[in-house]
Amino acid sequence: MVSTINLVKLCVGAEKVEDLETWQAARMAQSGQANPRHVTRMWPKREEELLAGGSLYWVFKGLVLARQRIVRLEEVIGEDGIRRCGIVFDPRVVRTESQPRRAFQGWRYLTPQDAPRDLSTNRAGSDDTPLPNKLAAALADIGIR
Repeated sequence: MVSTINLVKLCVGAEKVEDLETWQAARMAQSGQANPRHVTRMWPKREEELLAGGSLYWVFKGLVLARQRIVRLEEVIGEDGIRRCGIVFDPRVVRTESQPRRAFQGWRYLTPQDAPRDLSTNRAGSDDTPLPNKLAAALADIGIR
């Protein structure tokens, strides 16, 4: 049986989850593709584990706040002739508990036990409005969220 692994990556240029959702929706409408895709220079060596239910966890302004399930990896040949990896996602963006992350380049592997939990979509008494990033970071720093 294949174990599952995830990726974690900075969401450069986005300050909040809604920015990612808006950008991906525009790109899918423009391209006609049913799934969003992110192209990266490196091909993950742990492809089989990623495709066994892995997700990409997005970091916004120093906090993991959302994830998307990885559907497949596609070969993308750039205009320069160099082979790249297109990471294709489920279009559904799942919000997660906030988890602080220092800046890094590229992507990193993230084990399921180290990944933040998904936020419930039906929390009792909640309007499901996401917390402001500064408040989420403060709660994460003290271990509450």
